Amino acid sequence: MNSFSLPSGMPLEDVVVGASIYFPPIFKAVLIGLFIWLILHRLLRTWLYSGAIWHPTLMDLSVFILSVCAGMFLLTTGLFS
Repeated sequence: MNSFSLPSGMPLEDVVVGASIYFPPIFKAVLIGLFIWLILHRLLRTWLYSGAIWHPTLMDLSVFILSVCAGMFLLTTGLFS
């Protein structure tokens, strides 16, 4: 049975190496951001769902995105490694 291997220098090799370099920090930022979001969501839940400031789902999503950005900031500053 022949094993399929790509010659070195092929684009697929770059994708695999790039995935191992760039994806784990993003996953770490999402994980840290999820914990930040859980705390913020619990604290701001009544204000978020009152609808006084914005649509509740969009506001919740915005808080999650800001939490992921804060997680990425914490990773890049070295507070979480």
